[in-house]
Amino acid sequence: MIEVRDLVKRYGSRSAVDHLSFTVEKGQVYGFLGPNGAGKSTTMNIMTGYLGATEGEVIINGHNILEEPELAKKCIGYLPEQPPLYLDMTVREYLNFAAELKGISRGERAVQIERAVTMTHLEDVAGRLIKNLSKGYRQRVGLAQAVLGFPEILILDEPTVGLDPKQIIEIRDLIRELSEEHTIILSSHILSEVQEVCDRVLIIHHGKLLVSDTPENLEKHMQRAGELELVVHGEQDAVEQAVRSVQNILRYELSPAAGQDGCQSLTIEAVDGCDVREDLFFAFAAAKTPILMLRPTNFSLEQIFLELTQQADAVPEEPEEAPSSENPQPQSTDESEANGQ
Repeated sequence: MIEVRDLVKRYGSRSAVDHLSFTVEKGQVYGFLGPNGAGKSTTMNIMTGYLGATEGEVIINGHNILEEPELAKKCIGYLPEQPPLYLDMTVREYLNFAAELKGISRGERAVQIERAVTMTHLEDVAGRLIKNLSKGYRQRVGLAQAVLGFPEILILDEPTVGLDPKQIIEIRDLIRELSEEHTIILSSHILSEVQEVCDRVLIIHHGKLLVSDTPENLEKHMQRAGELELVVHGEQDAVEQAVRSVQNILRYELSPAAGQDGCQSLTIEAVDGCDVREDLFFAFAAAKTPILMLRPTNFSLEQIFLELTQQADAVPEEPEEAPSSENPQPQSTDESEANGQ
């Protein structure tokens, strides 16, 4: 569906995107994550043809975005972080204008606009001026223009930025609905949102790809091997004695359980490959210290994100060579500032 191959974007001596490569499969929802300045918006602008790359290429449905821009762009609907809305138009006037810009024939235009309005649940405000709409409805209007022409791919840059919790839930539900007919790439700083709606996660940092995987596999990969969390009802000495009687435990941490009188909180790390849960059950049962809670220690997506980016920051980067004269650099930094990268 989309192939990003060895993509580089430099502004002077600084690389906003640094030899980035990944593939987007059909029918998936991809979450594009990274700290501020990681290169997300720059990458999305290159993918949509709004910005040229210094090196590398982007292939959209077999079409190079630079060599065949019209064919490639017909496959993409794009919602920038700030939707390009004309506030003195009504919703329907604006969508008609966007449809004309996209080259949708006059005969198809009315049908496609009605379908986009229905898909984005704008029926009740279609005749209102955009300037009189809430931010949540303006985001819906931006999404409606993105789906006009019904491209196979939707690229959404921070679609819920600045929205209140109710509006975020509404846009999240709308993205789920759109994912039934479209391949979607969305960038977000709301990690719970990515976890809710995305099939795969791409994490970039300093313009480089750190990881591409499903949220579930990321959590599984980052789960501490053999580590368990327990809450046990009993005195500290009795609980500690029971733990010491179990083999294949490398270490344990014991402390009073917060807000639970007479209970102890335990973190146990077992030898790699050893499942000690059954042995723990019998040991605590014999000591008459019942287990109230037992679960593996898992990372949330937020913790995974922080862990990976902190690991990347801890690795010293090699000095970057001066750009070759064969790859001319942009002379202005205005483009960089405009894209927030």
